[in-house]
Amino acid sequence: MAIEIERKFLVQGEAWRQPDARRYRQGYLNRDPARTVRVRCVGEQAWLTIKGRSVGASRAEFEYEIPFADGEQLLALCEGPLIDKFRHLVRHAGLLWEVDEFLGDNAGLVVAEIELSDEAQAFGRPPWLGAEVTEDPRYFNSKLAVHPFKDW
Repeated sequence: MAIEIERKFLVQGEAWRQPDARRYRQGYLNRDPARTVRVRCVGEQAWLTIKGRSVGASRAEFEYEIPFADGEQLLALCEGPLIDKFRHLVRHAGLLWEVDEFLGDNAGLVVAEIELSDEAQAFGRPPWLGAEVTEDPRYFNSKLAVHPFKDW
């Protein structure tokens, strides 16, 4: 089984910005907390991802690349609004951070994620890193689709 170990943080300032950010559009075919099924389109690529229930910073994750045309059609079948964001890839202290700058109804929200090899793995904190929100379900993309940041 594939396990994703990911920690999530709010972001401060602008030092994380990268000029080559990519736009992501994603939606959810299922948002049940026990199993989410996501469709994501980036550029001319698409993926189908199934994630299990989060336990701390860990959860089962299975991701498969699918034809872009299929991804576009699956986005049209998704429940609720789509998530629209720019993803900035930022290296710090030898690790890769994914910084998501949300658009639309989630504009103003910027979240950084780091994938780790285990939950106890140490990592350097970039100066732009804010409060940890790993276990706050409001920051799950599947929740942001139906309870956007603008309504908090």
